[in-house]
Amino acid sequence: MEQDKRQDKQQGDIEINTSADGAPWKRPNVQLAVYLMLLAMLWWQWGMRVAREEIPYSDFLTFLDQGQIDTAIVKDNRIEAVLKIKDEKTGKPRIVVTVPLADSELASMFREHAVDYAVRHDSGWLPALLSWVFPFALLFLFWGWMGRRMQGGAAAGGFLSMGSHTRIHADSSPPVTFGDVAGAEEAKEELKESIEFLKDPSRIQRLGGHMPKGVLLLGPPGTGKTLLARAVSGEAKVPFFNISGSEFIELFVGVGAARVRDLFQQARDKAPCIIFIDELDGIGRSRGGPAVMGGHDEREQTLNQLLTEMDGFDPSIGVVVMAATNRPEVLDKALLRAGRFDRQIVVDKPDLGERQSILQLHASKLTLGSDVQLSVVAQRTPGFVGADLANICNEAAILAVRHNRKEVTMVDFEAAIDRVIAGPEKKHRVLNSEEKRRVAFHESGHALVALSVPHGEPVHKISIIPRGVAALGYTLQLPVEEKFLSTREELRDQLATLLGGRVAEEIVFDDISTGASNDLERASEIARDMVTRLGMCEDLGPLTYGRRQQSLYLGGDYLEEKNYSEDTARQIDAAVKTLVEEAHRRAREILQQERPALNRMAKLLQEKEVISGSEAKALMQASHH
Repeated sequence: MEQDKRQDKQQGDIEINTSADGAPWKRPNVQLAVYLMLLAMLWWQWGMRVAREEIPYSDFLTFLDQGQIDTAIVKDNRIEAVLKIKDEKTGKPRIVVTVPLADSELASMFREHAVDYAVRHDSGWLPALLSWVFPFALLFLFWGWMGRRMQGGAAAGGFLSMGSHTRIHADSSPPVTFGDVAGAEEAKEELKESIEFLKDPSRIQRLGGHMPKGVLLLGPPGTGKTLLARAVSGEAKVPFFNISGSEFIELFVGVGAARVRDLFQQARDKAPCIIFIDELDGIGRSRGGPAVMGGHDEREQTLNQLLTEMDGFDPSIGVVVMAATNRPEVLDKALLRAGRFDRQIVVDKPDLGERQSILQLHASKLTLGSDVQLSVVAQRTPGFVGADLANICNEAAILAVRHNRKEVTMVDFEAAIDRVIAGPEKKHRVLNSEEKRRVAFHESGHALVALSVPHGEPVHKISIIPRGVAALGYTLQLPVEEKFLSTREELRDQLATLLGGRVAEEIVFDDISTGASNDLERASEIARDMVTRLGMCEDLGPLTYGRRQQSLYLGGDYLEEKNYSEDTARQIDAAVKTLVEEAHRRAREILQQERPALNRMAKLLQEKEVISGSEAKALMQASHH
């Protein structure tokens, strides 16, 4: 973990700001220091000026005749005098200012009344500068600095930033190579050609071809698309520009397009290099639909500029545009045509062997116990992606520290998998005896049906310990081998297994509870997909019903367009109901035959709270003898 932190620190991204000058005096912190110094000087200048009272020249002569003047300063256009009379509010001597007349006898009058006086020439421009020009200049400078801070630039990262948000990885940072990426072997093979073109573009140019302009990485979240892009740059030893699709869009219209132009200009200057746009769907969504913000969509402007730039730059200069997205269905078709993203590489979820390789990579940083079998952990985690497997290794290490172990054991990995799948244990959520008994029979019903149906996946663990937000128990099934297809009979067995918990409650308690709500929801979805999308209903034939399309309003959720008649809709509802009712009947027949095993399993669950799949299978076999 510490090694990862050091590498992350070394690989810290350097943001490039093409609009800011590199001179030290133009840096925001230096400018702020200068503004504060000027403000302090102005404050000091104003603090040195004592409040002066302007009086008529006749009053000044009166004070002089009465001997009330202590000192005086005679300037070209005014006289400043300090009176012997003190101000009633401040208690300090009064200072008066007057405009004199051409009076040649004034000096003799000063001598007559013993007044210390001095004659000075008034410069004129300096007081005006300090009194008028300097405050306004300071105000304009301050607002200019605030405006630059709000715009932010690339280095400041403000919300009105007009600069580039492109990050280029420092050459001194340890490069990521394909050796740091476990699994995704097919994707690696596809990307190696791009590496060869970047190292030596002339190889393909000799045959009259050109290197691909764009490579699009597709796949679920957490499969390592960004890591693969960094590995390509590390293998090719070229600069790697990294920017997220959402960073193109700002408050002002036109900023995103300007950033696209700036990004490609930087790439041309540093070619050969790689431009990597993460989360491409942030700017590459399909154009069309309702207008946004008064008929002008900033995202469309940015996308148009990206399409133009990809068409405009010469592929022979060695710039490869890579992008990653987990939502390829929302991308604009113009992005996916030949000449832009020429190659589309699928980075899918890892299979059993790849999961084991990923676990070995992450577990190499842990102190493992002798009982840890990563192959078993890989078997227990079907459908997990690289990020999930890394999280399991980290959770196992945390659990080992929590129990003061000196090494990570298999027990910690088992607990980490349960935590990721079902959520953390709710030890303080105590069920009463009746609820605990009902949950035990419910989970036993799931397990017994899964063990009885011909195509059921093996039961690995049964638990009645509350986990997560609402799970009061769970039955964990693990596939024997990796599967990519499901037959109609397998789906029918899955429906029966899902309804086994509800049926067990009906048989034992002659009543039902809310605990089967998620089971019913999943069973209904499977049955409806069998009828409408998979063509597994004989009465309706091998057809699909309904068309799924993405909503432009409901956060990108999918809506189903109804392209069939009301009579067909009634047939679909009837077919779905028939499938669920048939599964319910099968589950009831199985549990009525296995009633002794159901009672024993529920009793054992109430005592131990967790039983293994082998224990459940042994109970079922024992009830047959």
